[in-house]
Amino acid sequence: MHTADFLVIGGGVIGLSIARRLKHLYQDSSVIILEKESACGLHASGRNSGVLHAGFYYSPDSLKAQLTRQGNARLREYCQEKKIAINQSGKLVVAKDETEHPAMNELVKRGKANNIALQEITAAEAKEIEPRVKTFGRALYSPTTATVDPTEVVAAMVKDAQQKGVAIHYDSGYRSSKGTVVQCGKDSFESGYIVNAAGLYADHIARDFGFSENYRILPFKGLYLYSNEPPGTIRTNIYPVPDLRNPFLGVHVTVTSQGKAKIGPTAIPAFWREQYESFGNFKFSELVDVLVRQAGLFMFSEFDFKRLAFEEIQKYSRTHLVKLATSLMEGITPERYETWGKPGIRAQLLDIKKRKLEMDFVIEGDSRSMHVLNAVSPAFTCSLPFAEYVCQKIQAQLR
Repeated sequence: MHTADFLVIGGGVIGLSIARRLKHLYQDSSVIILEKESACGLHASGRNSGVLHAGFYYSPDSLKAQLTRQGNARLREYCQEKKIAINQSGKLVVAKDETEHPAMNELVKRGKANNIALQEITAAEAKEIEPRVKTFGRALYSPTTATVDPTEVVAAMVKDAQQKGVAIHYDSGYRSSKGTVVQCGKDSFESGYIVNAAGLYADHIARDFGFSENYRILPFKGLYLYSNEPPGTIRTNIYPVPDLRNPFLGVHVTVTSQGKAKIGPTAIPAFWREQYESFGNFKFSELVDVLVRQAGLFMFSEFDFKRLAFEEIQKYSRTHLVKLATSLMEGITPERYETWGKPGIRAQLLDIKKRKLEMDFVIEGDSRSMHVLNAVSPAFTCSLPFAEYVCQKIQAQLR
């Protein structure tokens, strides 16, 4: 039996950030992270785009809006401190035609409300930033958007956590809980307080503690195609005007921290939680549950899930994905985009009562445990202030 004052389930950037913050707040307390894999960040944290978002997409009343601007600055500072490469390339948001200008106006409005640096520029000015860009009439430029290598960030956070005295137990996947005791395979962990930051399985664990009654995780697969052009060929990230009714930003061009370009991601509905490739990690019970949830969205969702699913499945085709990206810039051809990157799975929270995808962060908890149920993009960007927010919730429960 292992004992700890605080037990954090999940060793991604959120779990690591929360554990480090708890150790800072309660210096004499013991903090343990349970990570089911042999290393931290092997799921969403190590597979995301590495984009440090600016924060102009989110409605001003959202938690995302409150945390993204601060998270961008804080994570940028952290990377500079740890000598992690940052590509401060900015971002262009471009329009296909004039029908997208009203949505672009809404982004400008949200940017101002969220106090985000966002410049309205002409098409000619956009071409000065990226000569190959395509846009109708105008564009938006976000100077604070940047990219980093997420695996380097995870590695730095692991090192920091261990240096601060946080213990990380690898190959310790959650099995069950009873009272204050969590069972992980042959090992048991007794804790004064439990924090669930388990990503794709956060809802499953939360239900063992009496939470996530109206929520279930619905997995979506994200794929990127990498360019074979030399690093630095494309100067900035290029995004379309998003459909603000759903939490996905559409196919875009991302420039990595090393200057390589990639197009994507997809948001393809997955059929089980860790369906990274074909039948890997297959679980029949998850297949049945996910199919039931997807069927409900097909029939009753507040947005057109049927259209979304059909459009996303087509993106398994490399030529189709390339074709979609050609609306963003010149010179995107199948010959230049032939290599698929490492797949990622988005742990998207579904409200099963309202049959809608949750757009904001969702946290539930009490005096015994706290559960991070929805920590989708831009959770990576927000990880440091988000951890402080979660720990404030924990402190309030423990008073």
